[in-house]
Amino acid sequence: MTVNCSALPEHLVESELFGHERGAFTDAQAAKPGLFEVADGGTLFLDEVGTLPFTLQAKLLRALETKEVRRVGGTKSRKVDLRIIAATNQNLKRDVQAGVFREDLFFRLSAITLSLPPLRERGNDVILIAETLLGRLAKHHGVRVPRLRPEARRSLRGYNWPGNVRELKNAVERTLLLSAPGELDIHELLPPPDEEPTRNGPIPFPAPMSEISVAAAQATVEFCGGNRSEAARRLDISRQRLRKLLNSERLSA
Repeated sequence: MTVNCSALPEHLVESELFGHERGAFTDAQAAKPGLFEVADGGTLFLDEVGTLPFTLQAKLLRALETKEVRRVGGTKSRKVDLRIIAATNQNLKRDVQAGVFREDLFFRLSAITLSLPPLRERGNDVILIAETLLGRLAKHHGVRVPRLRPEARRSLRGYNWPGNVRELKNAVERTLLLSAPGELDIHELLPPPDEEPTRNGPIPFPAPMSEISVAAAQATVEFCGGNRSEAARRLDISRQRLRKLLNSERLSA
């Protein structure tokens, strides 16, 4: 079972993980088990765990230590026995130092750690991943699998891929659909080298620092193809701080 910790509002993430009882919140029409219960005896994958709200980090830590969960709005604890695998694009050590990620949860989750470098640092892996994506996407769309020609391989290796595998997948799928059957138009594969980041408007200046920070956050997210983890890395801030800046931008709109 998999849950993306950044894809839902806080109360829905809590419900997704731990379940809820009927009437626990608006639209809770019936009781529902959480993924901890559903994955009992198996494996639960927590994607982007670094974005988990601080209040839920304590509940997650308690579930890991006691092997018990309590549904939202419930009073009964339920025993669970499962394997937890967590992933994040954030620097959790830095987030612990910044006080936005619990140190005890960090050590609880990092018993065995695997570090995967970004796509731009993985050499020919980008070719292998692109070929795998081509095969899957061609089958999905019912078209012939095109061959990656040498010039396409050079383009793939030479690009920085700020959005990592998500950006690569979007690029491969777009190119597959826009190319002639059985071919791959390399002109569609990558953005033009002089292409500027898409923005709603220029970053305001002179302006209060709060406005400049919000505009820079929005522009960086757009430049990274919507990948907030990569945007936070480039801005050298936590995902939580980035989310607050983006929320500020929406509230002021």
